[in-house]
Amino acid sequence: MEQLAAEDPEALALLRDALQDGALEVVGASYGQPYGLFHGGESNVRQRVTGVRTHALHYGSSVFEGIRVYGTPRGPMGFRLQDHLTRMYNSAKLYRIPMPFAQDELERACKQVVTENGLAKGAYIRPVAFRGMAGLGLTAREGSPVEVAVAAFEWGAYLGEGGLKNGVDVCVSSWQRVAPNTIPAGAKAAGGYLSSQLISMEAKRNGFAEGIGLTTDGMVGEGAGENLFLIKDGRLMTPPAASSILAGITRDTVMCLARDMGIEVMEQPIPREMLYFADEIFFTGTAAEVTPVRSVDRIEIGSGSRGPITERLQDAFFGIFSGKTPDSRGWLEPLVPPMRPSVAI
Repeated sequence: MEQLAAEDPEALALLRDALQDGALEVVGASYGQPYGLFHGGESNVRQRVTGVRTHALHYGSSVFEGIRVYGTPRGPMGFRLQDHLTRMYNSAKLYRIPMPFAQDELERACKQVVTENGLAKGAYIRPVAFRGMAGLGLTAREGSPVEVAVAAFEWGAYLGEGGLKNGVDVCVSSWQRVAPNTIPAGAKAAGGYLSSQLISMEAKRNGFAEGIGLTTDGMVGEGAGENLFLIKDGRLMTPPAASSILAGITRDTVMCLARDMGIEVMEQPIPREMLYFADEIFFTGTAAEVTPVRSVDRIEIGSGSRGPITERLQDAFFGIFSGKTPDSRGWLEPLVPPMRPSVAI
């Protein structure tokens, strides 16, 4: 303002008049980890200015994804990047959020943000699409803008480095998962995570690493931000997609790996008491990866530490990135196209 007053006082006066008349809006600026703003073609910026009347800010009208990048012997690789973006576009379709970019354009933006921020050793990518200045009505105005941004930053073990080896203590929350045909659990939309926040906040307030939400009929749903598996008599069990869960991509990965190892996989409704009877329990998720659960409601699970089948599945999962587990399904996607070998003439 001081510079504008010195260089162009008439422009400053016009700006003040516009603010008083409501023709312009005062906005807030958010700061944080380096992230790339794809909308407008920018990247590697630290500041994003968002209007206080942004529709998503008031009503949660945004869709997003969480995608891991792993350092591998072949260089940094995005893990199941296409599958994540496909889910994001399906979520946008459900909520009638018109994506202003094609999926392959957003894919290139995700890769660009990681490489330009020098995150070759590993990163977490967060693409997000949200309704912008769409008015304060509950339903966004027709043709209102949709903003798209991509964040990329380093993120270690979501539930703690020690949790991956030793397991975590969790509880069954007093808050239930959303009922079917209310907020669609199969879409990854911001507003749906208010339920997850209640589950997670209650757990942490009571000294647990995470909470588990039951369905409205009292069956096991999922963790606040993770899918859940239990092992009983050598069988791997997980609630079905109909149990108000987000059918996670890491969940699908683990089921594929388990079948490859000859482990029987069962998607079935799970009553609460099965949690306490289980031989092993673990969480899965892009952030959580494969995290063992050592106790539920302070009842020890199995031996009270990471179980043998959980450890085998962990080794197979992380082996995808070390090269120990063959990437037979093409889950790893290079961030930079491989260079063609030079040809001597």
